[in-house]
Amino acid sequence: MKQDRNKMQNDIKNAVPEKNQLLCSDFEQAQADEQEVEQEEVSCCCGSGRRKDRGMEEKKNLIHRLNRIEGQIRGIRRMVEEDAYCVDILTQVSATSCAMNSFTKELLAEHIKGCVTEDIKEGHEEKVDELVKLIQKLLK
Repeated sequence: MKQDRNKMQNDIKNAVPEKNQLLCSDFEQAQADEQEVEQEEVSCCCGSGRRKDRGMEEKKNLIHRLNRIEGQIRGIRRMVEEDAYCVDILTQVSATSCAMNSFTKELLAEHIKGCVTEDIKEGHEEKVDELVKLIQKLLK
């Protein structure tokens, strides 16, 4: 049983599926195609279009974090299905929550450095109020 538990925990730690790596290269190709189309459109950060044109490195980092979180969730599900000990499951749930918090902090930092900063420079002071409301939601 302990060997199974160690295998599950190892699976969770190394959870970046090969399928997602293929999707990543497909995703990069689709992104390149989209960039050609977007060059014709007016690019906006968080204005009326509510879009953010992320760089490939930023997307890659965020997607990598999400892939790991997805793997952790699948590992937790497998632990439940295999009747793992509650403390072991809760430990993995805690690790997953921490991973989500790290993802949130990274995304929020990029939002502040990019979207909010640009909007303030362009005179959109209401973006500060939007940021305050967002932070209040995140801290609930």
